[in-house]
Amino acid sequence: MPRMTMVQAINLALHQAMERDPSVVALGQDIGVNEGVFRVTAGLHAKFGPERVIDTPLAEAAILGTAIGMAIAGLRPVAEMQFSGFSYLMLGQYEGHATRYRSRTHGQVTVPLVVRMPYGGGVRALEHHSESREVLYAHLPGSKVVIPSGPRNARALLAAAIEDPDPVVFMEPKQSYRAFREEVPAEHETMPIGRAQVVQQGTDITVISWGAMMRPTLRAVAEVAEARGASIEVIDLLTIAPLDGDTIVASVEKTGRAVVVQEAPRSFGPAAEVIARINDRALMHLEAPVRRVAMPDVMTPYFGRERLYFPGPHTVQRAIEETLDF
Repeated sequence: MPRMTMVQAINLALHQAMERDPSVVALGQDIGVNEGVFRVTAGLHAKFGPERVIDTPLAEAAILGTAIGMAIAGLRPVAEMQFSGFSYLMLGQYEGHATRYRSRTHGQVTVPLVVRMPYGGGVRALEHHSESREVLYAHLPGSKVVIPSGPRNARALLAAAIEDPDPVVFMEPKQSYRAFREEVPAEHETMPIGRAQVVQQGTDITVISWGAMMRPTLRAVAEVAEARGASIEVIDLLTIAPLDGDTIVASVEKTGRAVVVQEAPRSFGPAAEVIARINDRALMHLEAPVRRVAMPDVMTPYFGRERLYFPGPHTVQRAIEETLDF
């Protein structure tokens, strides 16, 4: 199997989806002739033409409004928000229409669209380019939020999102775009939306993360396992909404301890919902309070200070060790 970066794997998913289904169209700022700011849409315009790969004005609300109309009319649009920090301008269209049509029409009309958006920090970008606010979209009934952690699951989950009958926000951790490579099969592959993945089995503690935080989390887990001989279970959520509570609870019932690692600011983030699910269904199995590793509740700082802001492997390692020692 070829080894690909996440950018290449997402590009493969888009190419294959458009080849398989002529109703799949892509639209967004600079995605066509210029092939996207991160080159995720490279080659699409040349192959499928301007009627299926559509360069739009700089108008996020219009991009999504157009995509909603396309979806209702029978197409499967994949709309790109150039950065997640610009996506707030489309929020009214997404919340007011995309997420509500199934309910509004009693299931007669669905909105099969995907909103792709690079998100998160770690690339020394300016403000509005580094947020991790997946919880905004996960909080909306009728919305699915998918966050891949590596090239292979990014390709498989995007393929599944495009085939889904309902709106999916597909958040791509740009810190992981070209950070590493994985083997990605050439043939079509999907993964189920709404199901977490147990990356590593263990019996002493459960560590839960997603997106770009999976790599420092796995490094921290390896350090603790080597230093202390701990058996650590690792869960990659992959989907924030709907949240796979069954996999989380089953793991914590087995291990009795948990640490949740998120890139988002600490307050009101997805980690809080994960901990709530654990408390609701596995409280009596806990041997220690569930620890939350997160960003402080401030804006992502610029450039040189950014690395100090992110929870790195040492921060995660300390949280795991303190939970084990409780």
